[in-house]
Amino acid sequence: MSVSSHRDLVVWQKAVELSIACYAATKGFPRDERFGLTSQLQRAAVSVAANIAEGRGRGTTNGFLNFLWIATGSLTELDTHIVIARRLDYLNEQQYRELESRVEEVGRMLTGLRRSLGDSSD
Repeated sequence: MSVSSHRDLVVWQKAVELSIACYAATKGFPRDERFGLTSQLQRAAVSVAANIAEGRGRGTTNGFLNFLWIATGSLTELDTHIVIARRLDYLNEQQYRELESRVEEVGRMLTGLRRSLGDSSD
């Protein structure tokens, strides 16, 4: 399968699914967290998929790799927000495990994509 758009990238598709799952999970957060942890978690989740897309749109391998690293940074930020949300009991154990599983999957895919593009920085 050829990749003609960021939408063809499975890692982008999985990152979008992760964002949707994060939005669903934050619906149960306390209302007073709307501008705090809720917003930060949602923004980090969206940033992963957005940076994959922006990098793909740059048209160069180096540009793409740079944005894949930025996406990876956003993913680790997201992971931190998820851990904090769990420790505050904003997420139940099942929600936490599901989100963590998705984070790990997207992380593995980002690493694989960077390696396939010739990045040996891992």
